[in-house]
Amino acid sequence: MASVAAATTWRLVLLLLSIAGLGAADGRRPPNILLLLMDDMGWGDLGVNGEPSRETPNLDRMAAEGTLFPNFYSANPLCSPSRAALLTGRLPIRSGFYTTNGRARNAYTPQEIVGGIPDDELLLPELLKGAGYVSKIVGKWHLGHRPQFHPLKHGFDEWFGSPNCHFGPYDNRARPNIPVYRDWEMVGRYYEEFPIDVKTGEANLTQLYLQEALDFIKRQQAAQRPFFLYWAIDATHAPVYASRPFLGTSQRGRYGDAVREIDDSVGKILGLLQNLRIAENTFVFFTSDNGAALVSAPKQGGSNGPFLCGKQTTFEGGVREPAIAWWPGRIPAGQVSHQLGSLMDLFTTGLSLAGLAPPSDRAIDGLDLLPAVLRGRLTDRPIFYYRGDTLMAVTLGQYKAHFWTWTNSWEEFRQGVDFCPGQNVSGVTTHTQEEHTKLPLIFHLGRDPGERYPLSFASTEYLDALRGITPVVQQHQKALVPGQPQLNVCNQAVMNWAPPGCEKLGKCLTPPESIPEKCFWPH
Repeated sequence: MASVAAATTWRLVLLLLSIAGLGAADGRRPPNILLLLMDDMGWGDLGVNGEPSRETPNLDRMAAEGTLFPNFYSANPLCSPSRAALLTGRLPIRSGFYTTNGRARNAYTPQEIVGGIPDDELLLPELLKGAGYVSKIVGKWHLGHRPQFHPLKHGFDEWFGSPNCHFGPYDNRARPNIPVYRDWEMVGRYYEEFPIDVKTGEANLTQLYLQEALDFIKRQQAAQRPFFLYWAIDATHAPVYASRPFLGTSQRGRYGDAVREIDDSVGKILGLLQNLRIAENTFVFFTSDNGAALVSAPKQGGSNGPFLCGKQTTFEGGVREPAIAWWPGRIPAGQVSHQLGSLMDLFTTGLSLAGLAPPSDRAIDGLDLLPAVLRGRLTDRPIFYYRGDTLMAVTLGQYKAHFWTWTNSWEEFRQGVDFCPGQNVSGVTTHTQEEHTKLPLIFHLGRDPGERYPLSFASTEYLDALRGITPVVQQHQKALVPGQPQLNVCNQAVMNWAPPGCEKLGKCLTPPESIPEKCFWPH
């Protein structure tokens, strides 16, 4: 109740600030903010990060004109929790975006999940209203699909997109296709009014999302209002898609076609900002929600470059993201920042751009990136990696310590589900949940970015690294207050579906040593 009351107080303050028309701290119109969030795009998918086919000229130019972050991380190796972290500035475990349905288990938000973003969480667009911003989300929301979780109830003024990913097609009897919304109105469904040809990969969705972005920018510029655009498109999430002009144009197959269309779209967005002469008053950040989904590779998955494994895991390939900041005239061109960054930093940086302070009534994990991009100042900070409610690993400086290792279960692996194809590292990429809390596996990411050679437990380097990491982790765990879990698996008593044999397990499944592996969906 206290957290709800605190959130209500903040909302009243924001309303008063919005009425007063306050903007940046110096009284000038604050900069526009564009967050370009990709879906399952890997660190190695950009030419500027070494992708050999060099099919991202606009993103490479964006990096050349701004700042490249080679050490930037998701807050979770899965779509939904990482998006919650971006918009709240908080680890998903704080906001409840995790599951207690099994230790270290990632949590999806398919139609069977009834939870979502709690009302007492304060999202970036909600706070930006205090500086007079108009906010729009284009694309994938993924923070709950029931009415109380609608993005327009959590700070956004406009929405064109879906509460979920473009899974399907479904039979529309046992399970309907995923809806697409314009603001409060459902305007159709994927595979119906918004077709996706699974056989050929053809879909016009990226072009629709591009036009939504361009139109929004033009309208807000004409009205002279600062705006926040959250462009959260999902073409690189399997089943990947591209529009007809891009199909068959990449050296990398259908996934590359999707990347080429995204790159072209980013070029058009940046070009519009320049044509409207507002580029110098617009902060743009490009990144991804988690690493490439190697389980969908090679035809429908991207590249994580030299890093181990992919989406779903807390190895580097699952959590290290492509990241570029662009702000002509403010961010010096051609920079590479070695700041250890996180998706959660975009929350705090967005508030800083608007001249607003983060909420003081809750733990905020995001760091303001402006000192790094504007002045080259680096800040020491840890990065914590969770799966479900379990702290899997932490990075501090060049060292990464794993307290648990696990890719996916033997049952899934034997069925052909592999989060680390071709990347078996003995004792590291395990198919059982291996605990290392007493003696964590520690890697030096500078020498070993692929996490293949753990430091010797007997070495002085290991002991020195452990002495630095241990108090940081202890302090974090001592202060951590987990939110109410939102992503526990539910059965058809709630959402009219459950895997065969799971129907009688009860409504929402709670801590669950006895729950069969088959009752977790999707695998």
